[in-house]
This record gives sequence, structure tokens and C-alpha cells, in this order.
Amino acid sequence: MFLATNSYESPLSSRYASPEMLYIFSADKKFSTWRRLWVALARAEMELGLPVTQEQVDELEAHITDIDYEKAARWEAKLRHDVMAHVHTYGELCPKAMPIIHLGATSCYVGDNTDVIQMREGLELVRDKLARLLSRLAKFADEYKALPTLGFTHFQAAQLVTVGKRATLWMNDLLTDLEEVEYRLSTLKLLGSKGTTGTQASFLELFEGDHEKVKALEEKIAKEMGLPAVVPVSGQTYSRKMDYNVLSTLAGIAQSASKFATDLRLLCHLKEVEEPFGKNQIGSSAMPYKRNPMRCERICSLARYVLVDVQNPAITAATQWFERTLDDSANRRIAIPEAFLAVDAILNIYINVASGLVVHPRVIERHIMEELPFMASENILMDAVKRGGNRQELHERIRVLSQEAGHNVKDLGLPNNLIDLIAEDPAFGMTKEELTAHLEPARYIGRCPQQVEEFLSGCVAPVLEKYAAVLGEKDTELTV
Repeated sequence: MFLATNSYESPLSSRYASPEMLYIFSADKKFSTWRRLWVALARAEMELGLPVTQEQVDELEAHITDIDYEKAARWEAKLRHDVMAHVHTYGELCPKAMPIIHLGATSCYVGDNTDVIQMREGLELVRDKLARLLSRLAKFADEYKALPTLGFTHFQAAQLVTVGKRATLWMNDLLTDLEEVEYRLSTLKLLGSKGTTGTQASFLELFEGDHEKVKALEEKIAKEMGLPAVVPVSGQTYSRKMDYNVLSTLAGIAQSASKFATDLRLLCHLKEVEEPFGKNQIGSSAMPYKRNPMRCERICSLARYVLVDVQNPAITAATQWFERTLDDSANRRIAIPEAFLAVDAILNIYINVASGLVVHPRVIERHIMEELPFMASENILMDAVKRGGNRQELHERIRVLSQEAGHNVKDLGLPNNLIDLIAEDPAFGMTKEELTAHLEPARYIGRCPQQVEEFLSGCVAPVLEKYAAVLGEKDTELTV
């Protein structure tokens, strides 16, 4: 629900994204993670023999979440440095530990490592929503696996498919996205404790030249923060290609969602399949009869933002100087969280639409029957040849009659009368009843039902089983 305020607020925060994703990129999450990183650093330094006491670590640990933002703002106004502002704010709560907070570290120790942790948790939330979305679409595909519908190439009527088979195309894109999210999660690494230019010189000094302890420090921090590894080398920051790779993964989801939503917008225009429409929903402020596909339009709108936003980390990665420059900072504060919030919103809407798709079989059938005489012409030709006709001559007759029927449909606004025209042509020697027998839609859908069953059982069911804990028992039940 939109709430008016006297200052600007991103619509992604106030209108679209979920509370879960908003928390991941919230100030509380960010700055409490900074403090968790300072605790992990202090604990590791203590365990490796530096003059850090358990009492200091305990004091730091006791004040991870009680963050005084007003005090931090006052410190930042004075120091013009956000990390040091929070060091002092934390230190005032932890006077015994103040002397060892941030010992040996540079700002990117808390900044970059927190960014990785936030991206990881954001991707985990996206991953789980992809699984839920696949579950909803699987039920839809299974239900309509054998319902014939016009296929379209170039948005011109083509061979028949089924409503369920078309849904598998959307799902196949999403499976690719899910695999990409899983891969990205498996490759994320912390920056670790690399120091100002990535050389770990400050930590080597602290540990009096003991390289093994410097390496052990990073290992301990990574373990405590729940990531398997740190980047092997870096400047002051991790390579900004990591940001680009993550946002490219999100952009892939935006592509898939936009393709689905565009298809559905076209189907809504055809009145064949529609998105859910609330009992009291208003489609247009001026035209009361309208049922605009506003959910799918919103998906496309947000997806467009993500597809453009991915250029931010691309340019940032390409323009970093040597061991670091600060022209990445302001951009990343916007580009990364907003991409996650937008994709979160996209998936929320997609799940909502997929859970309530409305199919109109009679409209679908009418559209099929308007085109099927043309599509059946090849079968009719083969049947007539079996009855003794000349294939080449009959092909020409069907071509001519099809042009006449097309003229009747397009120029005169009449029904498609190709079957009547063929029945009246003695060259074919077939009755209207015999010709009409060729107009059974199920004869023209190929292996659509079987393809849907094979796709759901072979590709989708294992994924739903893998994420059973996320989905719940009902979502993993897939009958094919």
C-alpha cells in the first residue's frame, strides 16, 4: 500500500518489493553485518595470538544490533567517513573493545564483505521464489497439457500447440535462471581481510611476518560469516565483475519474466488467457469495461529497469583504476539493491499471476476453427491423392481456393469457407462431412501432451523435490 510522505522514497521500497528483500538491503542488516564482521575479525585476531581479549569480543558481540543511527550521522557529519563514524558509534557502546575495533582493516573489509553477504542472501530469496513459481506453472502446464491452441510465429497463426506446452517454454527459461542463480551462489566469495591495496601488509605487520597466521585470519572470518572462501587476490576491493555477474543473473530472470508477461499481454488481447482480475478491480478510470493486464505490464516495466540497470556494474567494472577508485561507491549503493528489489517485485507479481491464470477454452476453440481449414489443407490433399487424385493439380486447386477463402475472411469479413469451397470442387471428390473429419484440433498438436509430461517429470519434478522444504508438501505433488 502506498503511503504519502514529505520526502522521496523509492517505489521499489514503498510499493513493490517484499519485506524479506527490503530487510536484506536495510540499514539494520547492513550495519549489524558490519558489526558481525568486526566481531569475527576481533575473535580471529584473538585466537591467532594478537592482544585482543575475550572480554572485548564479548562486549562487541553484545552490541551488534543496538545501532544509534542519529549518533552515527553526527559522527559522519564530523568525520566525513561512514565507516569511521560507525567505528566511533560502536566504540561508545563498547569502551573496552574500542581500541581494537577494525584493527588492521580498511573500509572495504566491512563494506565489500557485507555487500557479498547481502547479495548471497538476496540470491537465496530469489532462488526460493523461482522454485515456488515453477511449482505454480507446473500445475498450470499439467492441467492444460492437451488443450489445443493456435501456435504463433511472427504473431501469425502457425501450427497448433497446447496451452500447457506453451507454459513449458516459460518454465524452461526459469529453469535456466534457477541454474544460473545456483551457480552464482556456489561461486560467491568474500573479499576477506586484504588491506588497503590487497597486499595484507597491515596484517602481516600485526602478526610479525607470520604468513600462515595472515592466511588463517581470512579463513576464520569466512567460516564465521558462513561463506566457503575468500577471493584469492584483490586490490582494496573485490573485482567489480562480481557485481556484474550477479546483476547479469538477475537480468536473466527479468528477461524470462518479461517474455512471459508479454506473451500473456498478447493472449489477454486475444481473450484466450488472462491474468487474475479482482472482483472490485478497476481496469480503467475512464472505461469501466476494461480488463487491462496491469500485473503483466508491471512485470515488463520493472524488467526493463533491471535490463538497463545491469549496465551500471558493467561500466563500473570496466573503469576501475589500479587497486581502487571511489567512483564505484555511490553507483553501487543504488544499482545493486535496486536490482534485487526490482527482481523480487517481478517474481512476487509473476507468482501471483501464475497462481490465478484464467483460460477461456471456447475463445481458443473459435480462433482455432477460424484458421484450422488452412492448416488441414495438407491432410486433405493427402487424403484426396489416396482417393486417386493428382497431387500437383490438387495442390494448385487448394492454393487458389485458399486465396479465395482468405479474401472472404480478410476483405469481406466473412467466415472461413475453405471447406465448403473444396467440397464444391469435383476435383477432390470429397463430401463436406469427409472434409470436416480433418478439422479435429487434437490431430494437429503433435507430441505436445507427451512433451509436457516428459518435461515436468524429467526436468521440473526433481527441482521441486530439491526445494521441498521451501515449497511445502502440496507444492511438490506433481501428477503427470
